[in-house]
Parts: sequence; structure tokens; C-alpha cells
Amino acid sequence: MLTVAARLLGDAERGSVERLLDRDPFGGAQVAERVAMAGVAWWRQDARVFGYGPRRNLESVCWLGANLIPVRATPPAVAAFADLVSAEPRGCSSIVGSADAVLGIWDRLAPHWGPPRDVRPAQPLLATSSPPSVLADPTVRLVRPDEVDLLFPAAVAMYTEEVGVSPTADGGERSYRERIADLVRARRAYAKFVNGRVVFKAELAVVTKHTAQVQGVWTAPEWRGRGLASAGMATVIRDALRRVAPSVSLYVNDYNTPARRVYDRCGFRQVGTFATVLF
Repeated sequence: MLTVAARLLGDAERGSVERLLDRDPFGGAQVAERVAMAGVAWWRQDARVFGYGPRRNLESVCWLGANLIPVRATPPAVAAFADLVSAEPRGCSSIVGSADAVLGIWDRLAPHWGPPRDVRPAQPLLATSSPPSVLADPTVRLVRPDEVDLLFPAAVAMYTEEVGVSPTADGGERSYRERIADLVRARRAYAKFVNGRVVFKAELAVVTKHTAQVQGVWTAPEWRGRGLASAGMATVIRDALRRVAPSVSLYVNDYNTPARRVYDRCGFRQVGTFATVLF
């Protein structure tokens, strides 16, 4: 089989990109939000969108910016995307998306990009479109702009625990604080405060016309095991379904048994499997 070259896309192909992303409303959410915000010609803003397949009927796309994100990447597209980016120095902090595509791309890029910090090969992708039967916590609410300084330490703790490095390392504090502040201003950050301290939090990190994707779910260590996360997530899901999108989605490490129990109780169903390669 001949390998067809992947190619850089521009805004003339935005409609074809959007149609493809609509066919994968959960797996393509991260790319769909970016395309909805600023189109396809992100190469003007330090990111690129590559395509594979006919111009009017794309088969697969791949986002390359701070992350590398393949969407609906068939085996030939995986090979083409890997060929395209293998000649470049690695500039992304992770590869994330459908497990088959991510692991296939990584198999081809590993000799060029060197050892990863971590590979998470099986992350259930979950979604729900119904309010949970779990009783919601009425004290979990949207974070106000004047509470960013209270939320920030909890966000740093969650990120460090989840990813293994602090987001403030190597001068990253300012950009990470701005990211948290942006989510708060957009009414996409939730928290439960006790005596001025965040003990539970979650954010709608990605929002599209199809779904609100939750990330950053965290409970303070001394508050774990009390049902706080289930009640807090119930609040987040109910508000997101009422106010933001027709579904709520997220992905979780397969080995995170406590989190998976929370999501099961809140009515999530598995709609795919993600993988992540962290650098």
C-alpha cells in the first residue's frame, strides 16, 4: 500500500475538518474547541493542523502544538503523521488521543524523540448526558475571579500529583496561573471551600457544541474517602448539562480505581479508550 503524505491544512478546509470532528465528538473535543475558536490556520499562532485523505472528505486530522493530538487516525494516517513530524525536534509536552493512534504514532516517533517521562496506554474515555442520581453537594460552586489565589495552590497540587511534575517548574507559574484565571473568568472552574481552603475542585477544560470535558478533578488528601468527590462531580455534571453542553465527558487512568468508582456512581459510560505519552 502506498503511503499518502499528510499535509498542512488551512482555513479553506475548515468545513471538512469540522465535519470530521463532529464524527468523533468526545475523542476530538480538544481539537474541536481550538478550531471553533480560531479556525484551522493555527500555524500563524505556533500550532498546526495536518490532514490525511481527500480534500473534501478528510479521513484523519492531527493537531500539533503544545500537544500532539490525532483524531480518527487510521493506520495509514498514523504512519503519515509520524513520518511528517519525525523530522522535527519534539516541541510538544504530550501525545494524547485515541489509544490505537497515540501508541501507533509513538512507536514510530520513539527512536527520534527519545524516552518519554511516562506512557499511559489505557485511559477510559467516559461520557454522560444525564444528571446523576448521586446527591449533589450544594456547597460546590463556580469559583469567583477574586478567588483565583485560593484555587491556584489546589490546581498546582492536582497537576503535580497527576502529571508528576509541578506546572510552576521552569518558569511556568505565570502561564499556569493565567490558564486557571481564564477558566475562572469563563465560569468553568468549580470548587468547595472550607475555611477559605479548596477541598474539592474540577474544571471544564474543554467545551464544544457536543460536550464539556472535565479535567483537574481533585480532592484534598485529608478529605478523601468521605464521598466528597461523588457529590462534587454530581454538582459539576448537573450545572454543565444545564448551562454549558449536552454531555459531559472525561478520561481517566485505568489504574485510578477510586476515581473510576466516582465516575461510575455519577453515571458515566465508556465511549472509547485514550492513551497519553508524557514528556
